[in-house]
Order: sequence, then structure tokens, then C-alpha cells
Amino acid sequence: MLGQKSFIEKKKVEGAIERLRMFAPLEGYYLAFSGGKDSVVVKKLAEMAQVKFDAHYSFTTIDPPELVKFIKKYHPDVVFDKPKMPFLKMLQTRGFPTRQRRWCCEVLKECHGAGRKTLTGIRWAESTNRGKRKLVETCYKDNTKTYINPIIDWSESEVWEFIKSYRIPYCELYDQGFKRIGCLFCPMTYYKRRLAECSRYPKFVKIFINAFEKLYQLRKAQVNSSVNRWKSGEDMFLWWINSAPEKVEENGQIHFFP
Repeated sequence: MLGQKSFIEKKKVEGAIERLRMFAPLEGYYLAFSGGKDSVVVKKLAEMAQVKFDAHYSFTTIDPPELVKFIKKYHPDVVFDKPKMPFLKMLQTRGFPTRQRRWCCEVLKECHGAGRKTLTGIRWAESTNRGKRKLVETCYKDNTKTYINPIIDWSESEVWEFIKSYRIPYCELYDQGFKRIGCLFCPMTYYKRRLAECSRYPKFVKIFINAFEKLYQLRKAQVNSSVNRWKSGEDMFLWWINSAPEKVEENGQIHFFP
């Protein structure tokens, strides 16, 4: 139970539970479970509301190993929705994703939950774009899917207070400096975050470079290929990791680690 000194208002919890019950479909919710702090809160609230749901994790194949281990250990009921093709295999034909051309989320995550009422942990406080989201909304890419965002008005401190109050297990990466948890080397994350991930996961770096080399060789064989700006697949990968407005090159050289 929430103590008297809890930062999160009891009304917020009760309100989220009421929302879950209000929109609950007979067949149950499709709970989009990422394994992050907001997801574990929504899953706990759904259990408290006693609404029917089936939780799904969109396994991208480039997920932090600590996250995958956490989900399997503490949420064995979560279904792993695996892609038809691993991310690094798709990269060889689609090219690498960028902030302006980010195909990965649509293919690996947003394609699930069609025809269902989908629960998410989206909150207004997360970003400017998410600040425009609604409690209930129809997916603009698939009008058969409806999003229900029960904690949309919660702050980050309220999320953590709920986790602590109910002693909900969470991924260890949060205690190791990660503010948000998602795919490795995501172009939407900060430059320093990508560099930190390169340092933390050297085996993944080697796997990525190998995939980029295959992409480079395929594109190089094409006439007037844009890959001619790079010297190799590794050079392309280093540019991709460093492709942030604040720093791409320094003294004429592309840097990998700070």
C-alpha cells in the first residue's frame, strides 16, 4: 500500500485503475511491454485493476542483454514477438536507420497489436511530441488499433515512487546510469549514450560492423552509390554512431570513443 509520505497521490493510482477498467475490452488488452520502468508500472496497475490482458515484448534482436534477462526472469508470462528477419539482416537491404529515416520502429515494434486495444506506458512528461498524445487514441497507421495510455499524466518521480512503494522489480540498467532503455545504438538517443553503449557492449559493436560491411559491399557494387563517401563498412558504422549535430568529426577524424 502507498504510505502517507508517498509522493504520488492516491488519486493518480485510483484514476489509472479506473481508466483501465473503463476501456477494458471483453477479449482483454494487448499490453505493449517494453521492460522499462513505465511498462512495469502499467502491468502492475492492470493486475491491480483485475482486467484481462496479454503482455507482449517486441523483440528487436538488438536489445540490451540485461533487459532481455530481466523480462525472462521477472515476467515469464510476457510473450516475445520475434521479427520475421533480424534487424542486422534487414539493415543490409534497407540501409541504416537515421533520425530522418527511421524504419526500424515501424517494422519491429509498431506492427503489433492490430485490431486490439493496446496498453502503453506513454507519458506527457517524456517529450514534446508525447506531450501531444491523448489518453485514448487511434493509431494513425492502423485504424484497427486503439491506444490506451493509463499513466499519460504521471511524472517520472511518480513512476519511481509507485515502483518503490509496491517493491516492483525493474531492470538493473536504471541503476547503472541509463535514463531510458531501448535498442542498442538507436539514432534517436544522445551521442554520448551511443558511445557509452559501444564501450559497454564490444561484442555487439563487432556484430554491427560486420553487418555494415556487408551493406557497404552491396551498395558499393551499385552505380553512383552513396557509400563512396566512406572507405569501408567500419568507416560507415563509425560515422553512423557519431552522426550527432553536436559532434561528427574532430580535427578531421571521426572518433569512436570519447
